[in-house]
Amino acid sequence: MRLVIQRVSEASVTIEGKIKSAIETGLLILVGIEDADTAEDIEWLCNKVINLRIFPDENDVMNRSVLEAQGGLLVVSQFTLHASTKKGNRPSYIRASKPDFAIPVYEAFVQKLEALAGIPVGTGEFGADMKVRLLNDGPVTILIDSKNKE
Repeated sequence: MRLVIQRVSEASVTIEGKIKSAIETGLLILVGIEDADTAEDIEWLCNKVINLRIFPDENDVMNRSVLEAQGGLLVVSQFTLHASTKKGNRPSYIRASKPDFAIPVYEAFVQKLEALAGIPVGTGEFGADMKVRLLNDGPVTILIDSKNKE
């Protein structure tokens, strides 16, 4: 699984002109899923997300987690995170999972994140044409790949 995590002042997902989910201060998490992803990847990434110390403390040092900052969580599926640009100029998405595998993994990721965070998690809609708005705070953007745990 690949995540792009953005610390935001606000973020929302709109589908067919209607806001599906919105948060104020918190994390917008874009999720790319591949067939090699497992429950272990979900567990590791969810723990990493809720414990990342990327929110400012009283000294304006990034030292608080999203939970300590009482922030929201918004998760959006994004198969393009597994784009390969090795050949030519048209990205290949061959590593991205098909919906029959990806949807249950995406849903399990959201459920695990909710369970660990103890708060509702906003979502987009898998496979929908979504308009994602965000105000990146910092800017702070973190990339995490469960297959390359750096």
